[in-house]
Amino acid sequence: MSFFSIDGVLLIDKASQMTSHDVVAIVRRVLGLKKVGHCGTLDPLATGLLMLTLGRGTKIQDLLMSEDKEYVGTMKLGEETDSQDADGKIIATHPVPNLDPAMLEAAFAKYDGDFYQMPPMVSAIKKEGVPLYKLARQGKTVERTPRFVRVYRHQILKQNPDTIDFCVLCSKGFYVRTYAHDIGNDLGCGAHLQSLRRTKSGRFSVENAFPAALLKETPRDVLLSKVLTLPQVSRLRGA
Repeated sequence: MSFFSIDGVLLIDKASQMTSHDVVAIVRRVLGLKKVGHCGTLDPLATGLLMLTLGRGTKIQDLLMSEDKEYVGTMKLGEETDSQDADGKIIATHPVPNLDPAMLEAAFAKYDGDFYQMPPMVSAIKKEGVPLYKLARQGKTVERTPRFVRVYRHQILKQNPDTIDFCVLCSKGFYVRTYAHDIGNDLGCGAHLQSLRRTKSGRFSVENAFPAALLKETPRDVLLSKVLTLPQVSRLRGA
């Protein structure tokens, strides 16, 4: 892999409050490479696996983006926000009822399998070329098209009086904050996504990712050693 030919995939563990674009920009500078893309935006609040495509690796970006994703998150019960996550403003509060495990499981199970999900206004989806989040900042709400999504499995990891830790394996294009918001509505108390971590994308795991917090101080040759070649990516995908 020479200076002029860096082709492959770099797995990054994104830190909270960094944008996906921030990570791409830093990697471009460290590697001296213009052609860097990413396989699925992570919100600033979220942490975890961000797959970067380098050089000719960008040609398989759509293929990698289409794979299923696994997330671990925490939803905060009793509070709704305008963005459906903790970065937004609280727009409604409700008392949290005593939820027995069966009630909670039923609320999650409702969203197993295939269904249509309404994308939130605070999202990167574009309406006539303008990202919805920009329209949301102007106080505008526009009609959105529901997305066909799938939840392959879920697990309730921990139940507290006003928070729920969970894990979900879902299809591409799935909004976990909308998932938390909708489950909160079904429970009758509202909810928003308090924290989120992407743990897997296809067969790639955050356990093998390089910490984004170390990128700026990492020597170029060290970061290069972390790049998966295209043949390696193909083998890992089982292709």
